[in-house]
Amino acid sequence: MADTKTVETEAEKPPRSVRVVLLALMITMMLAMLDNMIVGTAMPTIVGELGGLEHLSWVVTAYTLATAASTPIWGKIGDMYGRKGAFMTSIVIFLIGSALSGMAQNMGELIGFRAIQGLGAGGLMVGVMAIIGDLIPPRERGKYQGMMAGVMALAMIGGPLVGGTITDNWGWRWSFYINLPLGVVSLALISAVLHLPKKRSQSRIDYLGATLLTVGITSIVLVTTWGGSEYAWSSARIMELIGIGVASLIGFVFWQTRAAEPIVPLHIFRSRNFTLMSIIGFVTGFVMFGATLFLPLYQQSVQGASATNSGLLLLPMLGAMLVTSMVAGRVTTNSGKYKIFPLVGSVAMVIGLYLLSTMDTGTSRLTSGVFMAVVGLGMGCLMQITMLVAQNSVEMKDMGVASSSTTLFRTLGSSFGVAIMGALFNNRVQDVMSERAGALGSKITEQSAQLDAASLAKLPVAAREAYQHAVSSGTHSAFLLGAVVAVTALVAAVFVKEVPLKGAGPQKDGESADDAAATQPPLVEAV
Repeated sequence: MADTKTVETEAEKPPRSVRVVLLALMITMMLAMLDNMIVGTAMPTIVGELGGLEHLSWVVTAYTLATAASTPIWGKIGDMYGRKGAFMTSIVIFLIGSALSGMAQNMGELIGFRAIQGLGAGGLMVGVMAIIGDLIPPRERGKYQGMMAGVMALAMIGGPLVGGTITDNWGWRWSFYINLPLGVVSLALISAVLHLPKKRSQSRIDYLGATLLTVGITSIVLVTTWGGSEYAWSSARIMELIGIGVASLIGFVFWQTRAAEPIVPLHIFRSRNFTLMSIIGFVTGFVMFGATLFLPLYQQSVQGASATNSGLLLLPMLGAMLVTSMVAGRVTTNSGKYKIFPLVGSVAMVIGLYLLSTMDTGTSRLTSGVFMAVVGLGMGCLMQITMLVAQNSVEMKDMGVASSSTTLFRTLGSSFGVAIMGALFNNRVQDVMSERAGALGSKITEQSAQLDAASLAKLPVAAREAYQHAVSSGTHSAFLLGAVVAVTALVAAVFVKEVPLKGAGPQKDGESADDAAATQPPLVEAV
């Protein structure tokens, strides 16, 4: 009887050790999300000191490539050799990359060190979500994953502000050094209180599969990064990358059916819910990062907002996302039901993006703020529910690859979103500028369709008005495309099969988290 009461108490409120681990996970999630936001703000200062403007994009691209390529590998390593060791190793690599980036003496060094940092970052978010999957029963998991979504939203809002403050007062190198004390605190807490069963797989890591997947992902990210900017979409270099990427991924899928311990076990895609959540996650990444790119541009160029506090421009969307994700997690925990959130979230996302596509030069900040809030409501319903359902669609032994695959699909979605929406936006801006301002308009936007505030202020009145109309037209096209793509998420959400979540404990092999017995406490040793 006493044991039953203990289990019930733990189900209602995790032991102190688990709460401490959750705090460490939130710090780590903040590290993963804040870094790019902070560094983005510091980039003009970095270029001013180190030079190498022509290589500027590689500071971000190297980090993104390393993160995307390493994400599924970290998930598999955690499944094979233990979550705690893999997670702590990824934090250490991230911190080493951060320290080296802060000490960089030229742009080449900075790009290389950012790649090291990205290798570690690939394991941060995967580790956070997989450890939550280990510690927290499915029924309780939505609440905590909703908290993680809130951390993500806060990082996106506060990142530019923090980055600007650090750069102005301490120098750009502290944009990287700031990670060190936070990372050390997270490492100390995890080392002291996280106790998961140790694993030691007899199988070797699937190096061929890892190589094929890395080459495939790298090619895809480079195509979406370079296409339409560094190289024309029809150029030989882009075609070569597409060919390499497609061949590598086909080879990867073929090899995964034969590998003894595949990096991404294809059997997880036999679960309808897992496959549908991967699709929804891809679409959410596509929409979210496209919106965060073009909304500040529209508000600065058309509505005359200041670029200084660029994170605050997205407050209606990110604030709505934060609140909704917390509410969705709480409701899921209380009811054990979740299908309503992908449905409502997808509908809200489609409607919100369509509303954003109607904005023009006369749209007020209040109106655009309401439209952004609708999109944020949709994303808040989807952000962590996708991870929750994906984790509960696989066996416990595949928790890491499920978490990493879901994260990877969202990352790839963001790459495609920024590239495709960006190409559409740029083409539309250049066309409208040619129509409204003739040769002058074409000259203004021939280098870039995105003008900064200083360049915009120097334009003649007629050219400035033409540019404002061009940006409105470009955002219309980009958000309309986003709304069409978001319909895919709605269709996927309709086919989600709702399996009531239980306050489940450890699973047996061959048993999904949804089917696990609800009579044992979470898999963790209290300290």
